[in-house]
Amino acid sequence: MKSWNVILGVDVSKLTLDICCAERNLHVKIDNCSKGFADFKKWCKIKGIDLQGTLVVMEHTGGYEYRFLQFLESKPIPYCRIPGLEIKQSMGMVRGKSDRADSFRIGRYGEEKSDKLTPSKPLNKNILVLKQLLSFRKRLVREKAGYESTIKEREHMYEMKKADTIIRVAREKIKENKKYISRVEQEIKELIKSDEGIWQNYRIITSIKGIGEVNGWMTIAYTENFTSFTNARAYGVYVGVVPFGHTSGTSIKKPKRVSHLANKELKSELNQAAKTAITHDKEINAYAERKLKNKDYALVLNNVKFKLILRMFSLVKRGAMYVENYRKSA
Repeated sequence: MKSWNVILGVDVSKLTLDICCAERNLHVKIDNCSKGFADFKKWCKIKGIDLQGTLVVMEHTGGYEYRFLQFLESKPIPYCRIPGLEIKQSMGMVRGKSDRADSFRIGRYGEEKSDKLTPSKPLNKNILVLKQLLSFRKRLVREKAGYESTIKEREHMYEMKKADTIIRVAREKIKENKKYISRVEQEIKELIKSDEGIWQNYRIITSIKGIGEVNGWMTIAYTENFTSFTNARAYGVYVGVVPFGHTSGTSIKKPKRVSHLANKELKSELNQAAKTAITHDKEINAYAERKLKNKDYALVLNNVKFKLILRMFSLVKRGAMYVENYRKSA
């Protein structure tokens, strides 16, 4: 395992980056743009930090870090991205919160785990484009849903007719958004097919009953084609489907529960996937029926989401399509 001369912790936000060297108690705040990255290089030079022997550690933010990552790769400067919940749990009890304090916590985490951390693989530019398309699609879908809600409320509350101006304009907007959503989805499909590695893994995960197009697109995007998460459990924690215990001595024994620190959009999309799997996958259906005897539906649904994630990672690792071979026990 490579030994790093310096570990830099970075707290990422939309407009700024807080960067620290916890070991030397150094900190700098820069703009999250080209000018800020130039200031970062100057700061490192002044402080005697050799970037070639440095590992930069930061959290997954879902996109705000990408400009900085592109800068790091251009130098090249090794970096490692860690799920935020993993860093939070390693810190134990902490008091106070600020961007500066968070950067020091990330830096200390990196120093403590330096012998286990490995640099992340270079970004796939197609993944960046895919995330942008998915983000724009989500905006269009939400906008369409808003217009649909306006029509329903107006028709119910005011008993308006279809000739009403607001209803007519809303219907026109819905029609336009459907057209734009279709166009964006077509571009997503073409992008995925254009990249052999992405296309192969997409075909594998969508061969699983319950994992449809949207879940396939989002899984490829947020796992960065299964390169940014090393295993199913790490991704399950990020999505928010892995429960954690809460016990202390003999007096505190609370049931396991999932963390609220999760990507709720991915978790929500997996809801329908899990329901479909329970209906159409014999093995998962049998599993759900067995668990429902002792657990409530929401908990069982969460368990099924994690089983789907386990399947995706297992099949991608083996490079194999899903084949149903369930046999009901006598």
